[in-house]
Amino acid sequence: MERSKTASYLGFARRAGKLTLGVQAAASVKRDAFLLVADETVAKNNRKEIGKLQKRFGCPLVFVSGLEEMTGKAACKLAVVRDENLAAAILNDNKTEQE
Repeated sequence: MERSKTASYLGFARRAGKLTLGVQAAASVKRDAFLLVADETVAKNNRKEIGKLQKRFGCPLVFVSGLEEMTGKAACKLAVVRDENLAAAILNDNKTEQE
């Protein structure tokens, strides 16, 4: 199975210590949040919480399918990318996939 670019970028961010996983952990991030990556299957209540986080951080939000497999964490519904370059690469990759 071929791994997507988004999954690779998330792996790079995780190895670099620039990835925060989970809605509760994301709420504890103080600064340097450049991108929110949410799973498409996220519950309605968590969508509201993610919307609040997006507003607080002022960063883009991307929905992907299979975030659990990409991050290697069970039941992971949100990832915060805290590296500006990796966030830009993920955002760019998801824009080209949507076109």
